Amino acid sequence: MNKKNIAIIGGGASALMLACSLDASKYTVSIYEKNAALGRKFLVAGKGGFNLTHSENIEQFTERYHPKQFIKPFLKHFSNADFRDWLKSIGIETYVGTSKRVFPVKGIKPIEVLNAIESVLKKNNVSIHYNHEWKGWKNNDLIFSHDNDTKIIKPDYVIFALGGASWKVTGSAGNWTSYFEEKGIEINSFYPSNCAYKINWNQELLKQISGQALKNCEFYYGNMHKKGEAVLTDFGIEGSGIYGLSKEIREQLINYNQRHPELNSGSNEMLNQVQDDQTKSVAELFIDFKPELSIQEIQSRFEHRGKLSVKDVLEKKLNLSITQIQLLKHKTTKEEYNQPEIISQLIKKFPLILTDFAPIDDAISTVGGIGLEEVNDTLELKKLPNHYCMGEMLDWDAPTGGYLLQACFSMGKFVADKLNVKS
Repeated sequence: MNKKNIAIIGGGASALMLACSLDASKYTVSIYEKNAALGRKFLVAGKGGFNLTHSENIEQFTERYHPKQFIKPFLKHFSNADFRDWLKSIGIETYVGTSKRVFPVKGIKPIEVLNAIESVLKKNNVSIHYNHEWKGWKNNDLIFSHDNDTKIIKPDYVIFALGGASWKVTGSAGNWTSYFEEKGIEINSFYPSNCAYKINWNQELLKQISGQALKNCEFYYGNMHKKGEAVLTDFGIEGSGIYGLSKEIREQLINYNQRHPELNSGSNEMLNQVQDDQTKSVAELFIDFKPELSIQEIQSRFEHRGKLSVKDVLEKKLNLSITQIQLLKHKTTKEEYNQPEIISQLIKKFPLILTDFAPIDDAISTVGGIGLEEVNDTLELKKLPNHYCMGEMLDWDAPTGGYLLQACFSMGKFVADKLNVKS
């Protein structure tokens, strides 16, 4: 039997799993990577603790994605439990942290995980072509730039895993979109996801709170809520507590900023004018500083404070941080600050006005890219037979916590297994 040729464009998570899983007796597999090494974004993601996936049950797991019906078949085919089993089979033991996230066992570094995966590639006879940047098509052949030269190849199957548009330093720049548009494939604009959000802080307050963390809080946006932490920065706010609300916040900001570009001028006066007209349209985040206490329990601690001042109650009876107290003081007049009913309400529902998202290159991930209606249920492009797309270059969304990586690995395994049974 003559082997078919498969060209994989890109060397990230989904591409690696795909190449590891393809049947080497049936296919000659080649990876074309624009960088000098594989998995650069994969490694960068591991710098803050290498969160590979999450341990929650698959039903809850699926709920984290949008649109979940798109991602569900891939997770069902290759779940978080399957992924951990696969990692174990290649020598990478994992454990579940206190956050229920899954990490390599202590001592295993991200580069060691990547090396283990590359060992599987070697055993699977995968050819890797570094410094090959895809430059579109010539007719239906693939064009690559390599060492100031042009290379053209004509594989039987092409699988694109080109990534999104954040972290350009890793090669994920989203500059491939025009090639697909030339083929009549719909591209949705890229926007940041899992990113910081801008707040037009009062400068005096900012001097006190910049760089400080809000811990053990619950963050609300609309009907969505997420427990976690966030950091207050000169730009605004970021952290795990709000990443899970990214979709809803982003959609509101896109809609709002299209109508009010003046909002991002940095003018608090302009912000107030706009808010007076369109309060419901502003992206307003609420924070519960004490999610474990009801408002009645908080008020009770004020009622039984004896001779303690309001500040003493906040510090000693409610264990609020200095940063939380500074936020409360700034939000209230002196008279309001000394009214337990008002302070109790703010502790449970502290508002922050978000006016923009971070620059796209600072985001952990992006949404946008190839519209999902452009691929069939095996991720094959409807307008280009035998051409597939997977990973973050497709327009889907997920929070941090292992969900992004898991979906990419699941897609890679799914496409590989579909091709392995292809006649």
